[in-house]
Amino acid sequence: MATIALDGVVKRYGKTTAVHGIDLNVADGEFVVLVGPSGCGKSTTLRMIAGLEDISGGTISIDGRIVNEAEPKDRNIAMVFQNYAIYPHMSVAQNIGFGLYTSKLSEPEKKKRIQETAGILGLENLLDRRPSQLSGGQRQRVAIGRAMVRDPAAFLFDEPLSNLDAQLRTQMRLEIKKLHQRLGTTIVFVTHDQVEAMTMADRIVVMRDGRILQVGTPIELYENPADVFTARFIGSPTMNLLPARLSEKEGQRVAALNGFNATAHLPGSQAIRSDGADVLVGVRPHDLHVGSADGANNFTLLGEVSVVEPLGSETLVHLDLGGTSVIASAPGKTVPKVGGRVTVHAQPGSLYLFDAKTERALCRM
Repeated sequence: MATIALDGVVKRYGKTTAVHGIDLNVADGEFVVLVGPSGCGKSTTLRMIAGLEDISGGTISIDGRIVNEAEPKDRNIAMVFQNYAIYPHMSVAQNIGFGLYTSKLSEPEKKKRIQETAGILGLENLLDRRPSQLSGGQRQRVAIGRAMVRDPAAFLFDEPLSNLDAQLRTQMRLEIKKLHQRLGTTIVFVTHDQVEAMTMADRIVVMRDGRILQVGTPIELYENPADVFTARFIGSPTMNLLPARLSEKEGQRVAALNGFNATAHLPGSQAIRSDGADVLVGVRPHDLHVGSADGANNFTLLGEVSVVEPLGSETLVHLDLGGTSVIASAPGKTVPKVGGRVTVHAQPGSLYLFDAKTERALCRM
């Protein structure tokens, strides 16, 4: 196992800067997921850790040793790619053992390690098959096995599940998580899928435009996003955002929604800018419930149903609020009529306030 440290790491391609001086520390045995949209620099960062991309500035350390100039083979890490990168003319056993061919292990030791790795991944009955005879999930397990068999200090995964169908992705998420729990090896995992990040990571690193926006546990990022981008990227369906303006009403500080007869009361101890400031009120769909509010301080909206998505355990209800769309939730057996008008509400403490100009988080309401 190993620690991984990035200190002011920069990557430039000519005059274009892809990664802007990022800092990140990955603890020994930690499962860290880099997440963000395409082009945010997450895969480039992973490839710099692996040594597949030169860095333009800063330092990368593995177990306290600076590896800026070290060859990939000398970093004691193993990488699993999106496209499997396994050899079609080799058997499963040959693919798994490929990284051992230049090692000093004896042939019986190599065979034993291949068998142990195949057993962990449930491939022991497939060792004589060729990749063309395997499913997508089995091929990905072979790629993981080839990385595992070398007993590396850290695993690097570059969007390894993106080529799988939804059911296989769910299965492979569980298998990789169980593998980490069993081996305890340091993992840095890249994905654009926030569900993968939420379900697998010890900590999530949210990236955008080559910069790190926020680092934290899945619950920390979900409950306390630092900005609008993180708030909307983490959580599915994405957070609703409604424009509002700060004002004072009946002696209380409130955020009055633009164009709606709705207000959100600010915490009494919170001094947030001046009256008249433009803000955004955020509420997650799972906190915005269809039905009348049962308390005077609840946040309430009235809108027209535009789309209904029954999911079994719940129903997602899309509302048109005079040109602004929001998503609310209802019990699974509740299916409002499209075109009908319904009331939705959120309880105090479930709303988020963001500065409309900087998009930074201000407080919870």
